[in-house]
Amino acid sequence: MYRDKPVFRPRPLAETLEDIDAAARQYGPQLPFDKVFVMDGDALCLPVEHFASILERIRVRMPGVRRVSCYATAGKVAGKTNDDLRRLRALGLSLLYIRPESGDDVTLKRIAKGADFAAHAEAAQRARAAGFALSTIFLLGAGGTERSAEHAEASGRLVTAMDPDYVSALTLTLVPGTPIDRLARTGRFTLPDVAGLLGELRTLVDVARPTGAVFRTNHASNYLPLAGRLPDDRARIVAAIDAALDHRVPLRSEWARGL
Repeated sequence: MYRDKPVFRPRPLAETLEDIDAAARQYGPQLPFDKVFVMDGDALCLPVEHFASILERIRVRMPGVRRVSCYATAGKVAGKTNDDLRRLRALGLSLLYIRPESGDDVTLKRIAKGADFAAHAEAAQRARAAGFALSTIFLLGAGGTERSAEHAEASGRLVTAMDPDYVSALTLTLVPGTPIDRLARTGRFTLPDVAGLLGELRTLVDVARPTGAVFRTNHASNYLPLAGRLPDDRARIVAAIDAALDHRVPLRSEWARGL
């Protein structure tokens, strides 16, 4: 989704600080929000001093904000020391969205995630030790039909290893012009059918053993919106997926999945 941007660069700190100041001037002390998300796709790439300045300005100008979050890759977590992570957490960064998309090392390499199962597990362990809440995202269909079973089973195991606070499953969408769409058009990648995607979801939920995680599949890409907690609601969620596989509950229609 970032391919239309001609070149990557960290946004100048002064611009970000001015945005925070402008929002504070616009809304005054009674902010209509209490959460801030630091964009874009991997904000943890910023040097610690740069990110610290942002967090300090949010704290001063938006004292009502109770949660600051950002996307983070396993590699960028690895690039921060334990002291770095603890400092950012102390300044108010509280939730990291880490998006493995798969736990299968073959699939992770094919989709160029830049980190394998072990690296994602280690990043999560270090982030949790620093006090961060974690939200993880997995992508149904990412392994294609060729790696469907391995992708689903390993994704469930990675949920266990990362032990996040939030787990979401999305469904791969083949966007025209992307590399994976070109592979599909030339027969080198096949997206599983709906039953196959639901089967992956069932395996992921059945294998995952987090300590206690909020689980959601309410993203627009999914055929079956589900909500619950793992492990408490595992049996109910698996039963709902089985009902969908048996055509006993309706799925989201294709037009409703338009992204």
